[in-house]
Formats: sequence, C-alpha cells, structure tokens
Amino acid sequence: MNSSSKRTDSGLRIIVLGYVIRGPLGGMVWSNLQYLQGLAALGHDVYFLEDSDDYPSCYDPVRGVTDTDPAYGLGFAARVFERIGFGERWAFHDAHTSRWHGPRAEDMVTLCTKADLMLNLACVNPLRPWLSNIPVRAYVDEDPAFNQIRHLTDPAAQARAAAHNVFFTFGENIPTGDARVPDDGFPWIATRQPVLLDSVSVSSGQPAEKFTTIMQWESYRATEYQGVRYGMKSESFMPFLDLPAHGSATFELALGGGSAPRELLRSKGWQLCDPLEVTLDPWTYEAFIQQSKAEFGLAKHGYVISRSGWFSERSVCYLATGHPVLADETGFSRWLQADAGLVPFGTMEEAAAGVDQIQTHYDLHSRRARDIAAEYFDSRKVLPQLIEHAMNGSSYGGPALR
Repeated sequence: MNSSSKRTDSGLRIIVLGYVIRGPLGGMVWSNLQYLQGLAALGHDVYFLEDSDDYPSCYDPVRGVTDTDPAYGLGFAARVFERIGFGERWAFHDAHTSRWHGPRAEDMVTLCTKADLMLNLACVNPLRPWLSNIPVRAYVDEDPAFNQIRHLTDPAAQARAAAHNVFFTFGENIPTGDARVPDDGFPWIATRQPVLLDSVSVSSGQPAEKFTTIMQWESYRATEYQGVRYGMKSESFMPFLDLPAHGSATFELALGGGSAPRELLRSKGWQLCDPLEVTLDPWTYEAFIQQSKAEFGLAKHGYVISRSGWFSERSVCYLATGHPVLADETGFSRWLQADAGLVPFGTMEEAAAGVDQIQTHYDLHSRRARDIAAEYFDSRKVLPQLIEHAMNGSSYGGPALR
C-alpha cells in the first residue's frame, strides 16, 4: 500500500475519527464500522484514527475500569478491524505517552496530510495538529440538543467544534427550524446513521420472542438551559414502567448503569440481562438483535422534548436485520414515514397499541423493517449525500437528505 498516493482512481482519501479503542463495546463500534465499510464500498481510500484525548478515557470491561491504559481496546480493535478488512488501516494516538499504536502508527500523520476529508464521528476526538490541514473537517453530531447546549455553555466544547468547517447532525429537524434546540450558531446539515446492508443478515424474529433493547440508564448528567431540562433515558423510561402489564408481550432490557432501579424494573415485569455479555463486540450486539422479536426503543428525554428528529443508530440495526421497531417519537416522523415496520409512540396508550399492532401483524412489520432500512439508511444513499454536501461546501438552509 502506497501511503503517499492522495486518492484512489475513483474516490477520496477519508480519515474517520471514531470511538473503538476507548469504548470497546458492540453498539458504538457497530455504528462506527458502518461508516468505514460503507465508505470503502463506495471506492474511497478510508482509514480509522482514534485519539486518547487528554483525560483517562480508556474503558476496559474485563477490569471494569476507565483509565489511561489502552491495552484491552488495542487488542479489541485489532480483532474487529481485521474481520472487516481494515486490519492495516487504523492507528491510535496515545497522548498520555506520546506514542502511536496500530498498523499505521508510522505513517498516519503522512496519510492525514494527504487526506481530502475528515469525519469526526460524535466529535469525540480532539483535532491535533496533523488534522488541522485536512481541507474538509466534518463534525458529525450524534447527540443533538445536548451538543448544542454544550457549545453555548462550555467554551472548550465550542472551540473544539469551531475547529471543523462542515457540520452534520442526526437532529434532522434542526436545519429545517422544526426542532426546539437552542441555536449555537453552527450551520447544521442533516444526516443519519448509514448501514451497509450487505454486511447485515436478515433474521426475522418469531412470535414467541421478546421485545428488547440495549440501553444505558444514564449516559451522563441531565442538563438545563434557559429553564428547560434535557434528561436521560432514565426520565424517558418512567412513564412506561408498567408497559409489560398491558398485554402478553415479553420485554427484555440489556441495561447498563449503576443507578438503574433493577429490582423495581423486575417487579414490573421487565426481564434484565447483562449488557456486557450482549455488547462484547459488534457481532454479539448484532446477534442479540437478531434473536429479538422487535425493539422497544426509548430515546433520551432531551431528544424527545427538543423534537430534534434524532433516530437511533441501534434502531437502524434492528430494522436492517428485519426486526420491527417501536420507537419513542423524537419528531422523526417529520422525515421518516412508515406504514409498517416502524411504529412511533409518545404515550403509554400509544406504546401498548404499538405492541399489539406489531404482535398482530408481525410478518408484515418484519418485512417492512428491512425496507425502511433500505429506503432511509442505506449507506449507498446516505454517504454519497454526506460527501456531496461536505465537499461542495454546503451551508445552513435545509436537510441534506433526499
């Protein structure tokens, strides 16, 4: 591989910044891999780069600690990237020791100097000097409302965002003005989670299987801005605490978070399983979804009250594997209309009715689930539009997706 060539015959050289070594668990990693595989399938010259950042950020699920040691994550990354054909296309910068790791440790800086486009997924990586001269530096906001408030209240977060020159968001209602998200001054363009459909097997559930989800009770602290509270899934969940009593469906949560009221949930009929076992890697994550009947998908309270239009990366996986989704309404129905396969809800009554609807017409909902993934989230549609807007200098004024 010649690291000095700027691009392939048909594609761009793209550096994807993500969260794999520091967060070696199935869900976030699965969503990162969809970008890598999807961009490569389009003919682009793609590399993955991750940075330790300047604080203890490396999670080790075996030791159960978050510190500065990337050893577990590096081994995890090597296995995962080898499996998807990226075994020689990644590097990790450890700012704590000023060392580079991974197969491109020696030439990643050179690769960056010759790159056309950088995608900073969820903006969880700092922009070091070797990234600053990449001509198109795109921020992909996967946490709408919360990120905009951070930019308005935290000068360091605002400065990190301002180092980019193109701004994408999963909050698809922000560019259209239909979201109740504080304006942070950045020119947001709508995008959404891509999925490489050829990489995901369809495995429809059976009537006896469970409505499931994988969730963190509290990802971080709730925030308040100008008198409005933006909460976590813990706040979204409580109005639906009694849902198992409203029908014959079985519900199972792969639930993370030390503050989750597990005994209360069990007493209300929720089955719980070990989230670390489920999310051991992207394929155990996908297997758990494939063994489900459908998803009961809650959104963070902040996504719901802001009507951001956000749609879950996890729910995209359910749809792509042919599993229906009962989804907490965040305003996504403004851009995603479905007659089956995806059922939005906002109240207990709507959730219970949605469960009944999926149970009664399961074959139809299962068939339509994959169709929705193909229509709205296919990487062959999502990623070319993202690249078109990024490389053509798109500005604020409307959603990117057609």
